[in-house]
Amino acid sequence: MKIQRKEKDMETLYKSTRGAERAVASSKAILKGLADDGGLFVPEKIPALDKTPEEFAQMSYQETAYEVMKLYLTDYTEEELKTCIARAYDDKFDTKRIAPLTEADGAYYLELYHGATIAFKDMALSILPHLMTTAAKKNRIQNEIVILTATSGDTGKAALSGFADVEGVRIIVFYPKNGVSPIQERQMVTQKGKNTFVIGIRGNFDDAQTGVKRIFSDGALKERMGAAGFQFSSANSINIGRLVPQIVYYVYAYASLLKEGRIASGEQVNVVVPTGNFGNILAAYYAKEMGLPIGKLICASNENKVLFDFFQSGIYDRNREFVLTSSPSMDILISSNLERLLYRLVGGDAAADAAFMEQLGRSGKYEITEAMKEGLISFYGGYACEEEVAARIRELYEKCGYILDPHTAVASVVYQKYARETKDGRKTVIASTASPFKFTRSVLNAIDPQYDAWDDFALADELSKLSGRAVPRAIEEIRTAPVLHERVCGKEEMADIVCGLLGI
Repeated sequence: MKIQRKEKDMETLYKSTRGAERAVASSKAILKGLADDGGLFVPEKIPALDKTPEEFAQMSYQETAYEVMKLYLTDYTEEELKTCIARAYDDKFDTKRIAPLTEADGAYYLELYHGATIAFKDMALSILPHLMTTAAKKNRIQNEIVILTATSGDTGKAALSGFADVEGVRIIVFYPKNGVSPIQERQMVTQKGKNTFVIGIRGNFDDAQTGVKRIFSDGALKERMGAAGFQFSSANSINIGRLVPQIVYYVYAYASLLKEGRIASGEQVNVVVPTGNFGNILAAYYAKEMGLPIGKLICASNENKVLFDFFQSGIYDRNREFVLTSSPSMDILISSNLERLLYRLVGGDAAADAAFMEQLGRSGKYEITEAMKEGLISFYGGYACEEEVAARIRELYEKCGYILDPHTAVASVVYQKYARETKDGRKTVIASTASPFKFTRSVLNAIDPQYDAWDDFALADELSKLSGRAVPRAIEEIRTAPVLHERVCGKEEMADIVCGLLGI
């Protein structure tokens, strides 16, 4: 049923999860990235979809994007928003569907990796630069914007690709030096663009993310930045401009299933998301809250199973061994976007949210109340170990000829566990978050250990033969590209590196 929105409800404003800031328009929230009090920007209320599933079923991806994003980005004009969408979702993607669905072994894999850097981050980071530069003009920003981002592998390259040589913007990316795949690292360190900077840190992703947040919250540094004509923003999923575009593909996936006759209008589907920083599954949660018929939100973790334990016990505890796995984009113990869900669970009580975050910062853990646990009823947490991931990649290839990357394989394993445990027969969409070509060694070793001694680009050629898919442009481009970024620093040096790069 289509819901008509009243005129007074048309504007969506954003406030901090920690409450110290007044509500701001979407363009200002996108420009700031992180609130001054350290909180994340959230909409004052989640808007309802104002189109029916049948109407969405007749739309292109670009049309769907406009109908969803207009509800959140209400201070952008129709022309501004449609221009951003048209520039983002163009021939950078190697399929006109942008986010096609492939059925394999009883589930529908939502392929989110057909963009320029062959990972799901392209879905949002193709549009964020356009949203941000439009926002700067709307707000008459004179400062140069400095995008400061931590990456566990995919965000970095997607952000670098989106912001490279964008006028009035510099981008600085920190990544864990030994915590990403060889292909992921090569994609970043060969990035062109006079305004791009890539730094490896001696530490893990949580160290990089914590360092970036610390820099954002440094008031003295903010003053120095302003005096020098700079201001920070973020391309991480802490930026609401990253989260909103991710909602779109869940709406599009549902509409695609309806259009193809796979489901009836209003029929619930389950969604499985391989999860690290919690942004991708949070987008699915927002879509459900908007009225999309989603049943269970299945949160799939790898061996860094802090989220699985949270859903089991209501205790979030990052005090544990950090495990390097074959799914590095999920090797995270501090899931920043969980704070946005936490804010919903406490009924929008910013003081309560801030108290939980203070506990996390002080002791590395917090426990939610019984009433809050009841708010998690839509979620199911599961995890997969490395052996299960490899076995699933091999099994699906042998059964269907369909090849998964390790992150998607984590989700596939957890979906199988969920189906066995619950007997829930609802049709299921699995978010396929990266191309297997990004993790060729892990994928091919899972299929046959004989490949262990091959080099990464020979593996890409072999994977092309096995999958029947061409080697993506993103891989071809880095075969012989020169390394342009070689800087490595300690995690405690991050702020000094940023100041040095900006000359302040």
